Amino acid sequence: MSTAATTGASMNLPGLRPTPPPAPAPPPASVTQPGAGTGPDSDASATRKFKGSAQLNRWSRARTIRSGRKLDRPVQKSQAAEGPGPQAALLDGLSGMSGDAEGSTGSNSEDYVELMATAGKQIYMVSDGTGWTAEHSVNAALGQFEHCLVDRGCSVNTHLFSGIDDVERLLEIVKQAAIEGAMLVYTLADPEMAESAKQACKHWGVPSTDVLGPITEAIASHLGVSPSGLPRGAPGRSFPLTDEYFRRIEAIEFTIKQDDGALPKNLRKADIVLAGVSRTGKTPLSIYLAQKGYKVANVPIVMGVELPKTLFEVDPEKVFGLTINPVVLQAIRKSRAKSLGFSEDARSNYSEMDYVREELEFAGKIFSQNPVWPVIEVTGKAIEETAAVVLRLYHDRKQRCSMPRISKRY
Repeated sequence: MSTAATTGASMNLPGLRPTPPPAPAPPPASVTQPGAGTGPDSDASATRKFKGSAQLNRWSRARTIRSGRKLDRPVQKSQAAEGPGPQAALLDGLSGMSGDAEGSTGSNSEDYVELMATAGKQIYMVSDGTGWTAEHSVNAALGQFEHCLVDRGCSVNTHLFSGIDDVERLLEIVKQAAIEGAMLVYTLADPEMAESAKQACKHWGVPSTDVLGPITEAIASHLGVSPSGLPRGAPGRSFPLTDEYFRRIEAIEFTIKQDDGALPKNLRKADIVLAGVSRTGKTPLSIYLAQKGYKVANVPIVMGVELPKTLFEVDPEKVFGLTINPVVLQAIRKSRAKSLGFSEDARSNYSEMDYVREELEFAGKIFSQNPVWPVIEVTGKAIEETAAVVLRLYHDRKQRCSMPRISKRY
């Protein structure tokens, strides 16, 4: 196939601009077969209907240049949606692209598979709202594949498209996913939009997963009520200021005032009290828990500084100790001292290993003297993971589940 033919094939892909011919290289052995919808009229019609946005085109070209791949990659043609339906009119306009994709497949497919293997897999996340649900679902699932992601044996790139509220923009993304060989994960509250995504992915052979649909249908069946079909934040949805909202605001205000041992007389009013040496993540953990509606106070443990008496007078079942690996803590403290502009003399004591170990041992003695306090090891844990441990223990104690009255590390 000549270079001119290659350029022409790339121009037939709706929504993408033609790419210049690559550097001189041996021409591929395959010969492009004439596919359906390659005529001038059909090209113009398809381009008018499904012209890609400039932003999406720039994003695609930039990613392609970084990875060293072409834009005109072949796409596997999937069987068209069977039977007439509400999406039939949308899918009728896609025949031009399907024909081009069919004509592009040939002996070149092995090279394409090899390129995809070296460049990594793509996951597109599409949402009609903020995309929080889709993003966190995908990240949680990817956590099951750290054994290969760390070794870069199956590298993955994720891309979030939020606020997708019309079918034309949705189809642009599905088309790009087909070209990139990506998987599509979507959370679309509108049933018609979700059906559009499902049918378009089926038509173009894009593997897809509907995160929101199955659980929404299950809850609707359980409650016996139809869902609204409106995304979060839609104009048709109202969000009254409930008692829960004001409780969270109050918790955040309380937690900010109680940060770093301030106002120790108010420790009795706290739902949760965190105690630990400097840089064990007390403040970010406190703010995270406050956003969930818990009043949190944190008390720093520093050698030579007496702890407030109220810390030992409050209900011990709501106090949690935080500890960390000394090597990790030293590295964090060095970075923190450097960012604050401390001189070498000023930060030698704060981040010196002997002092770090001594301070952790001092905190450990305090924890052992208060065996009811659970001690949570935060090394290598994200804030969300530490918060999950705290809340599990907190609610177990409130519900009077069996808890050994002895200090234990979590």
